[in-house]
Amino acid sequence: MARLIDELKKLPGIGSKSAQRLAFHILRSPDEDATLLADAIREVKESLHLCSICSNITDVDPCVYCANESRNHRIICVVEEPTNIASVEKTRAFNGVYHVLHGAISPLHGVGPEHLRISGLTKRVEGGEVDELIIATNPTVEGEATAHYLTRLLKRSGVKVTRIATGIPAGSDIEYADEVTMSKAMEGRREL
Repeated sequence: MARLIDELKKLPGIGSKSAQRLAFHILRSPDEDATLLADAIREVKESLHLCSICSNITDVDPCVYCANESRNHRIICVVEEPTNIASVEKTRAFNGVYHVLHGAISPLHGVGPEHLRISGLTKRVEGGEVDELIIATNPTVEGEATAHYLTRLLKRSGVKVTRIATGIPAGSDIEYADEVTMSKAMEGRREL
């Protein structure tokens, strides 16, 4: 039981208490449920891997975005995590391709640029087939640090580097905006 709890604590967002609850839940579950969970974990590890081009999680290589000839391969949207792609795709406003960093620069957590999947992005840009990089990292201290690092690194190559806008979300109230959100909204204002 202690080994299971230790393994569950390695999952993001799972502390000691949550790991204990999950372990006891698994213990009380029917054998079939525990086997199905173990099989699902094993299957995902065996069948999924990273795209050799963009580092997205995929079961085919290259992934569906990189293999799609109808997408604009000259525009790359850089995101922190594979889950961020779904948010961009929901808008139906982007028809380029992606590059997944698998994190953001965070010196406090020991994550430097060398821990991210930046080298593949650099190779794509240096290949001369990229017109624009859209940096779509989160509007956090780590996301901003990553955006600044990538801008300094890749702007030298002559590629256009842009950053997604941030600020007040549509449908919300200015009264509830924090200082950073309001500051970003003011910086990103545009002429009407």
